[in-house]
Amino acid sequence: LLSGASVGAVSVQQREATQHATNPIRRVVTMLQDMQKKVTEEGKREEELYHKFMCYCSTNGGELSTSIEAAKEKIEAVSSSLKSATERGAQTEADLTEHQGSRA
Repeated sequence: LLSGASVGAVSVQQREATQHATNPIRRVVTMLQDMQKKVTEEGKREEELYHKFMCYCSTNGGELSTSIEAAKEKIEAVSSSLKSATERGAQTEADLTEHQGSRA
């Protein structure tokens, strides 16, 4: 049992020694390659997000314009309805005043 543990410890020590003994230039090259992979993956994700955003803008722009036009028309309709209701209220007040005056 001890010999198996000592063999495992020796192989760990050999692996660490090998890692420390590797060529520093190779380590830098490996690090740069890993960075390149990471940047490429990030670029692909960014491109996908950009395309999704552009699709959203192009498809929803028409819907937004339509809803804005509908809202403007509704504002005009409500404004005219409010104006006519105000005029009817003023006319009712005038009629009320007239009828109260004729009763007295």
